[in-house]
Amino acid sequence: MNIKAEVLIVEDEQHIADLVTMYLEQGGYRVHHCMNGEDALKRVAHHPPNLVILDIALPGLDGIEVCRQLRTTGQIPILMLTARDAEIDRVLGLEMGADDYLTKPFSPRELVARVKAILRRSETTLTREAGPLVNGTISVWPDRHEVTVDGLKVPLTAKEFDILVYLLTNRGMVVTRPQILAGVWGYDFYGGERTIDAHIRTIRKKLGEAFVLTTIRGVGYKVEHDD
Repeated sequence: MNIKAEVLIVEDEQHIADLVTMYLEQGGYRVHHCMNGEDALKRVAHHPPNLVILDIALPGLDGIEVCRQLRTTGQIPILMLTARDAEIDRVLGLEMGADDYLTKPFSPRELVARVKAILRRSETTLTREAGPLVNGTISVWPDRHEVTVDGLKVPLTAKEFDILVYLLTNRGMVVTRPQILAGVWGYDFYGGERTIDAHIRTIRKKLGEAFVLTTIRGVGYKVEHDD
């Protein structure tokens, strides 16, 4: 028997939550809904879902803070919903650990496609068997979704982890932003270059000097060999 993935929607606009719920249930997911960030954090603590769809503009505890708190306790994939003109919120959300985002108004079908892609990528990363990728003092175990620097674990979000694996797999080569988008997201992602840069800033911050990554101006990135 197939076990349905569970998705938690954190959205204070009931009509949006109802619409998203309908499309996700048609896609075969079990859906739960919270109207605010406080209730969402309580639910995740007791019943962790497979993915969280998180609106930024929530009453009380906003989506940025909810995302930050979720990232202190686990690595559940997070898809953020933002206003079309709130670019700073999108960047902050990504830097706090969101895996993806959509701007309102959005196509419910596109949202379901994003959910499927995120969960598929997460499942593939967690289940594939592979030896560690080693670069200097950084060791990455794709099968365990684990990263260490000097033997100490470093928590990365699912998307940060996928980007790091992609960069290390292609170390020594210059990879462009479109190549990273295709290799990590696996579909056309609007606003993708800023998204990649935001994720990489966070990866650099978490891994520190151990992560020897060169920015090739106007092109992309290159991980230097450091064995």
